[in-house]
Amino acid sequence: MRRLFVALALAMLAGICDAGAQNYPSRPITIIVPYSAGGPTDTLARLMAEHMRSSLGQSLVIENVTGAGGTIGVGRVARAAPDGYTLGIGQVSTNGFNGATYSLPYDLVKDLQPVALLTTAPMWIIGRGAFPASNVKDLVTWLKANPDKATMAAVGWGGASHLCGVYFQKETGTKLTFVPYRGAAPANQDLIAGQIDLFCPEASNSLPLVKSGKVKAFAVLSKTRWTAAPDVPTIDEAGLPGLYIPFWHGFFVPTGTPREVIGKLNAAAAAALADPATRQRLVDMGQEIPSADMQTPEAFGAFQKAEIEKWWPIIKAANIKAE
Repeated sequence: MRRLFVALALAMLAGICDAGAQNYPSRPITIIVPYSAGGPTDTLARLMAEHMRSSLGQSLVIENVTGAGGTIGVGRVARAAPDGYTLGIGQVSTNGFNGATYSLPYDLVKDLQPVALLTTAPMWIIGRGAFPASNVKDLVTWLKANPDKATMAAVGWGGASHLCGVYFQKETGTKLTFVPYRGAAPANQDLIAGQIDLFCPEASNSLPLVKSGKVKAFAVLSKTRWTAAPDVPTIDEAGLPGLYIPFWHGFFVPTGTPREVIGKLNAAAAAALADPATRQRLVDMGQEIPSADMQTPEAFGAFQKAEIEKWWPIIKAANIKAE
């Protein structure tokens, strides 16, 4: 009798879960952004939410949860109820590099499920408008003549921008002073104001600043020139071959979220990426949209794991740790 009762209870619970998934979403969805408002991750989240609310029939509320290189925001997602009402937007640092630089209270692969790969974009090295160098060669010469005098923004200790700077100084034999920031937006503001000298961000968010002449671009960290700024040389052309750090963004949910719910979120994200107006806005921002086969949860999961397998040994070998 006891076994029969347990079996009936489990069947009822499964039925309730199935019904919940079928009726999903029945209330607003929160998107956790692990960085400050105005940065590239926040901007992308708001653009996606704008289109996805029509597909899902519910509003998507952006919540910026900053601190500790994005680990606090990602932790909020990992600990959330796996019901599809908490969606996290992550990127190469928060859902890739951070696992090698922080002692995380969660597992980036086991505690989070990929939903969709959204965009990729190059990173680039930029500097304040009045910096006394205009190309990488002159930059290296100046840095060697002025060790530790140049400041460089680091969004998240051990994050992509910090890793870029560490690699750059290692390959050039220079020394930089890193300044931590909670997001790209405040780092850009200080760069414009001349409070810091250099920054290595995801390129799309600072593209308007370069075009306006408020800051200068030294090189793009990719094999080919960036279509959004074709006049900026690649890092290979600048004389430092191989320093490539692709910057990707994607959606994640807590592990245990029903497959049907993940499917609905993925479909809404894919519809947004396929929308001509949304695609144009992303292109104008300098973002690159992955092919449809790369947008699936399975493909995105495999991509994330490959990134982790590639970068964690490099980060650990360089002894880059969060402070």
